[in-house]
Formats: sequence, C-alpha cells, structure tokens
Amino acid sequence: IMKKLLWLDDQRNPFKDNWVRDYSPIGEDCEISWIKTYRDFVYHITEHGLPDAICFDHDIENFHINKSTFREYTGYDCAKWLIDYCLDGDLDLPLFSIQSSNPAGKENIKSLLNNYNKLRNEKI
Repeated sequence: IMKKLLWLDDQRNPFKDNWVRDYSPIGEDCEISWIKTYRDFVYHITEHGLPDAICFDHDIENFHINKSTFREYTGYDCAKWLIDYCLDGDLDLPLFSIQSSNPAGKENIKSLLNNYNKLRNEKI
C-alpha cells in the first residue's frame, strides 16, 4: 500500500521544485494530497482519515467565515485542530515536517506537535 502525504501549502507546488524530496518525512514515493486551506485540511482528514505524514506551511490561504467577519487561519490552526482530532480518537500524530518560510510560525507548529507527542509518549 502506498503511503499518503498531506501537503498543506497554498503556494508551494509539491509536484515541482523538489519540495517533497526536501520535506517529506516518508520520502517521495507516496500519494500526495495538496491542500491549501484550513477548511480543506479539516475536510480531507475528516473524510479520509489521517495520512501517514503531513507537511505544514504556516501562512496558508485565508477564507471568510461569513460576510461580516474575516478570520485568517494558519498552519498553526491546522496543527491545533489535528491535535484535537487525535485526542478525540486517541490517535498518534502522523509524521510531520514544516516547510514554512515564516520562522516564528514554523517554530510554533513544531513546538505544538512535539509537545503533543511528548505528552502522549509519557502517558503510554
């Protein structure tokens, strides 16, 4: 069975410029789903379950909740949602990497996911 990679990035095309080669924690020989928004991230995992790995960008495409409000969702919001999903299902996180060029955003996502893994491993 081919492993599955979820590529979260609104600009970097995972099929060009060696992005997957450089960032995929499961290698290049995998089925890639290119996701560009928080909404699509949530939908994809809800409908298809957890992939084997996720590559995160921090500064992803924004979307409107309704006509009167605008909320920017980031890769960090996706990571928070992912942790809640894994907590609810008592699941391990998929392998992950972060290709974001936003240093603070990259560190925030990394810290959040590593802390979840650390706490989960202590619980076992």
